[in-house]
Amino acid sequence: MRIWGLSDLHLSFSADKPMDIFGDHWADHAGKMAAAWDATVGADDVVLCPGDLSWAMKLEGAAADLAWIAARPGRLKILTRGNHDYWWSAIGKVRAALPPGLLALQNDAVDVGDVVVCGSRLWSCPGALDWDEHDEKIYRREVERLELSLVAARKLAGARPLIAAIHYPPFDRLQQPTAYSALLEEFGVALCVYGHLHGRRAHKTAFVGERAGVRYHLIACDALDFRPLALWPPAP
Repeated sequence: MRIWGLSDLHLSFSADKPMDIFGDHWADHAGKMAAAWDATVGADDVVLCPGDLSWAMKLEGAAADLAWIAARPGRLKILTRGNHDYWWSAIGKVRAALPPGLLALQNDAVDVGDVVVCGSRLWSCPGALDWDEHDEKIYRREVERLELSLVAARKLAGARPLIAAIHYPPFDRLQQPTAYSALLEEFGVALCVYGHLHGRRAHKTAFVGERAGVRYHLIACDALDFRPLALWPPAP
């Protein structure tokens, strides 16, 4: 089993939301992702998709986009919510509507064998590109939700490694620590993947590498040329 990551799919099979308005490289991005995903991910693999999955406004409108994800190779695709996933309603309803092979995480965790994966949305943090003073309350709430996710993961994992699949970056635009990164370090997370950042200016603010024992990867699809990134087992 290998674990891959690809986030911010921004699918819109049931909505008129062409992504090439954000640049020519987004033209037919779903086709690019499907071709790369189908060519690399194995039938027994796991794929992490932390957020901004579908432009649909309601759960039923996301059905075609979720079916597209389910049709891709991999025994399990682990989804978390992004800031644009307006269709993501109460977690029980979301889970009941998912096709086989898809699993929604929301402030909790799942055992996938060699590792345990936890998932949380997070929010803009102080010093982020999109930070606003009105974000403070949501930021503090999301810190608490991340801790809930990590507590659940550690209970499942024991001594096994933890992977955190989050939507928002855990650092600010200057790659400085936040309450998010402090929690990831406190719980001994081995790997943290995140998305949300789009475009060259935003990508340059992303921290990728290892810090305080945690390995970080930006897996927003446009940062990866729309190809899933191999995440686990770690490269020697």
